[in-house]
Amino acid sequence: MTVGIDTHKVGFVGLGIMAKGMARNVMKAGYEVHGYTRTKSKAQDLLDEGVIWHDTVADLAETCGVVITMVGYPQDVEQVYYGEGGILAHAKPGSYLVDMTTSSPSIAQRIANDADQRGLHALDAPVSGGDVGAREGKLAIMCGGNQDDFDAVKPLFETMGKSIALLGPAGAGQHTKMVNQIVISGTILGVAEAIAYAKKAGLDTDAVLDVIGNGAAGGFQLNVLGRRIAHGDYAPGFYVHHFQKDMNIAAAEAEDFKLDLRALKLAIEQYERYVEQGGRESGTQGIYELYED
Repeated sequence: MTVGIDTHKVGFVGLGIMAKGMARNVMKAGYEVHGYTRTKSKAQDLLDEGVIWHDTVADLAETCGVVITMVGYPQDVEQVYYGEGGILAHAKPGSYLVDMTTSSPSIAQRIANDADQRGLHALDAPVSGGDVGAREGKLAIMCGGNQDDFDAVKPLFETMGKSIALLGPAGAGQHTKMVNQIVISGTILGVAEAIAYAKKAGLDTDAVLDVIGNGAAGGFQLNVLGRRIAHGDYAPGFYVHHFQKDMNIAAAEAEDFKLDLRALKLAIEQYERYVEQGGRESGTQGIYELYED
């Protein structure tokens, strides 16, 4: 840990569905939590609970020893890190910068290089587990970066996640998240198709999920999102448009690797159809609506 840096002052840039759960768990663990998001009113519940508000990213970065970014898109990551009002220009030397957005591996590598030149410590640490994992502090946290930096912030990660690993140098966390999203892309389509089949066969979908969820088919996509599908609950734990962003990053990386990932391509096509039908703001399980007719 860098001498003179208070890693118990943790700032969150971005306070969406998942980041709210993460911030609450960090606060419960005794950390002083600071926050910034573009629309203050959307964070009012956290402010009422004790999160300290900052009007700018720059002010937050100047105050906190650890800055966590959890924003929407790669361009949002670049916006909050770069420029006169960005994190890199205002973070105190020795601070830890942790991007937990699902973003491009190349952006993670660029941030790490630029941070190092400024005496800062950067990690890419995207997460998986949805709104449930964020709320319960059971996220999978996949990291890229330096071992010493990872060790310094691991106690903080442990307030938010259950499965935490350093997978390699800068960018490795983002590459691992792409692996995760490729798995999910095919799995959620399978869950939606399976439930459509169960309903056509006249089965009690809850009873079916009880049985197969304890077998080889079990997992978050089936046991959690499949249950939401069965109950007609398409509210977002993870927005479709964010999932589209992730799949497109994975497809671009796969193309660079000269991999023909056909299941991923099919998922991208199906979600494009769903968005055309109005599903952009739904949860990823809403893909089932393509099969309802």
